[in-house]
Amino acid sequence: MKKIFIILFFIFFNIFNFAFCEDENKYTNMDWWNSFNDKYLSENLEKLYKNNYDLKNAALKIKENEQMVKMQFAQELPFLSLTGELSRDFQAPRQQFGSMMIPKYSQYNYNIPLNAGYEIDIWGKNRLKTKSKKQQLEIIKQMERATYISLSGNFAADYFNLIKADKLIELQKELIDTQEEILSKTREKYNSGLCSINEVLEAQKLLTILKEEYNTHIKTRDVLIESLKVYLADENDKIKRNSFENTKLIDDLPLKYSSDIVLKRPDYIEQEANLKRLGFDIRVARKEFLPSFVIFGQIGLNAYHLSSLFNSPSQFFNAGILPSWDLFSGGRKIAFLKMKKMQYEQALNDYQKTYITGVTDINSNLIEYKTALENYKEVSNRIKTDEKIYNLIKDKRKIGSANDLDVLYAKEVYLSTKKQETSNKINSIICSIGLYKALGGINPYNSEKI
Repeated sequence: MKKIFIILFFIFFNIFNFAFCEDENKYTNMDWWNSFNDKYLSENLEKLYKNNYDLKNAALKIKENEQMVKMQFAQELPFLSLTGELSRDFQAPRQQFGSMMIPKYSQYNYNIPLNAGYEIDIWGKNRLKTKSKKQQLEIIKQMERATYISLSGNFAADYFNLIKADKLIELQKELIDTQEEILSKTREKYNSGLCSINEVLEAQKLLTILKEEYNTHIKTRDVLIESLKVYLADENDKIKRNSFENTKLIDDLPLKYSSDIVLKRPDYIEQEANLKRLGFDIRVARKEFLPSFVIFGQIGLNAYHLSSLFNSPSQFFNAGILPSWDLFSGGRKIAFLKMKKMQYEQALNDYQKTYITGVTDINSNLIEYKTALENYKEVSNRIKTDEKIYNLIKDKRKIGSANDLDVLYAKEVYLSTKKQETSNKINSIICSIGLYKALGGINPYNSEKI
């Protein structure tokens, strides 16, 4: 019988612990990130999930709340304790039974009781408290999920902004070289008396502006590198990244989503769990008005001489039921119940607001994604036109219908449009990441399967 009890205990213990086992990669969603076909992005995200301190703290918060659930669950079980006592009594001659007086004496007292107790959960109060703690655990899990989504999206956005900064630095350097040529040829024209000094000064001014923009792009790149190092928790790490030309544009996402997808967002599930938690708390607060019953018992040894500690007369046992009912608590329980009801009303308002906010967030990011794609398509068409003009002017120069300055001016226009194309392409990618975050970390390609 004892062996069966031990086996059942370990089975129950393992099942209880298994309930908290989670897949460590449950929130990474690498299928989505791999759709960018960027091995450096995938490698950096894997490192982010492994090293980031915020994610480590979020995981520890989960484990902390798992222990809180176990602590509360322990309140549903009986307790057993062993307390030993060795004391020496010094009694003055003040005890009297009728005419007989007990003389002064001193003696040792050996007491080894085994204490047991169990609160009979007649009203299910302790069970409701455990359910409340489980909902609190669910809230923390959704907060961890939101942390994964936020950090992944923010890191990816900075990563692609870094790629944009690299390309803009490259184009800006080319623009500066072109403007320096323009300045040189404008000076030659001025020295030949073919233009005024104002044209030279304007060329110098534009060159200064281009160099200022170049310095800004350098600063942006360096700041992004340092920011990404913080994400990866490695200040000495070199941020490996893709080239702009090999960056894939995500332009085939669904342009319409069901409002039901909001139900999968972590903030919505968090508010839903909070409602359930407060619902359990209200029921607990009501049951606090009812009496409680505790079964208690003691078994052990009690003797005044160590030699007789294990004799039959030294053995004792007592048991009983202890009812408890607060007849007056100064209004504390009523105030507690009202407070929980008010918290529930607030949570209900937040729950309804979260749904509306989620729908608005998805629609807003969807609009931004559509607009970014349209702008990228427009600038792509414009750059084709500017490229044709640039090539046409180069052909004219060959036949003497245009000069070197005309070619350089056309090149500047073409390079400026290339900068806008670079920004619009990366902005489109970042908007697709924003849509992923708004969908609650659900792969936008798989949204119809939800």
